[in-house]
Amino acid sequence: MGIFARIIDGLGSGKQAHVNNENALLVTQFTCPPLLPQKNKIYRQYLTDDGTSDGDEDMLVDGSTTNVDFWVQADNDNDRYITAVNFEISDDGSKLKFFGATNILTNGCQFFYERPDDTVYLHEELKTSWHFMRMGMVMLSPLVDIKPAKDINAKVDAFCCVMNFTQIMPPYGLKLDAGSKQKLTLRVCDDLTAANMPDTFDAIAYGFDRFE
Repeated sequence: MGIFARIIDGLGSGKQAHVNNENALLVTQFTCPPLLPQKNKIYRQYLTDDGTSDGDEDMLVDGSTTNVDFWVQADNDNDRYITAVNFEISDDGSKLKFFGATNILTNGCQFFYERPDDTVYLHEELKTSWHFMRMGMVMLSPLVDIKPAKDINAKVDAFCCVMNFTQIMPPYGLKLDAGSKQKLTLRVCDDLTAANMPDTFDAIAYGFDRFE
């Protein structure tokens, strides 16, 4: 004969553990998703010069005298998790040893996120396409097989680097606390407006917002 038992919240709320129609105790997610309201919303935004979806995402700017930041920021109400950032560097004849096709940056770019008490750098001097690819932990063998995507737009070639935060901060990626000033930033420290610079340089952040 079975024993009748109830599992009740020990903090005094009176809430009880729930067994669904598949006889599963809802304490962790099982093979079939529970029939409960979705608490996550997909987040996707370019890193922009003001941190909002309406800002400018074109990172081909002059940051040589005054550095220029492009970022995504925490939401006012919901925790935000960044799972990946996709960088695009496109230029006709792009090569790994250059930033695009014809140059190596002098100061480069910095990629970092700001926490309440410090700043954490993913890379301090991104000067070539290879620096971006390496930061994204590209693991191809042999290395000569890493080639740009061809003819993406009017015969322009492109390198795409994906920074996967779920690999280095599992399982949910980089968390930006609700209501905080935390943000993820790409800082341009060179003049990227010259004629020999790439045709495109931008980044898109992907993830989700967790709400009540």
